[in-house]
Amino acid sequence: MKKTLLLAGILLLPACSLMTTTPEMAYKPTSAQSELYDLQHWAFDGRIAIVSKSDVAQASINWEHSPEEDLIKLSGPLGQGAVTIQLNSAGVSIDRGGGDVKTSTNPEEFINQQVGLFVPVKSLRYWVVGVPEKSQPVSAIENGFEQAGWHNQYKTMQAVNNHVLPRNMTVTNESVKLKLFIDQWTLDDKRK
Repeated sequence: MKKTLLLAGILLLPACSLMTTTPEMAYKPTSAQSELYDLQHWAFDGRIAIVSKSDVAQASINWEHSPEEDLIKLSGPLGQGAVTIQLNSAGVSIDRGGGDVKTSTNPEEFINQQVGLFVPVKSLRYWVVGVPEKSQPVSAIENGFEQAGWHNQYKTMQAVNNHVLPRNMTVTNESVKLKLFIDQWTLDDKRK
């Protein structure tokens, strides 16, 4: 009997090691997340899918944010179709590799022209950390909020340092849906 229990215990050990170490959490209303506006430096690695009425695009995403700029790197499977988007106070630049860098002072319209989909990148900088942009009206919806005609729903959240940040979210309007799954957050939170 003891040998059977010991064998059963040994067989269960690998199953226990597969459990996630960061439990998934539910979305907290913006009022409970106000400290996220104070994050100065953050980055994440994940995956993004953009679904429109006529197309579906998937990519790996790395987003690095600082007060001076946002650097968004997108790449398809095995690094194919790599694109780097750099946003700062001067505007936006898109680098498709091979020295083909294009710039504009109108980020949303330019990204729409270059990528073929309208993405509200200025607001998205706030939405990806789980809060609305302060300068625009916002309405609460189930597991998220609506702002500027976009529905932001947070399927699951994750604990990162002393914060609760998105793990799985969707951003949708009448013509496009962005699905974002964040594998790894990196915070340089000066308030620690």
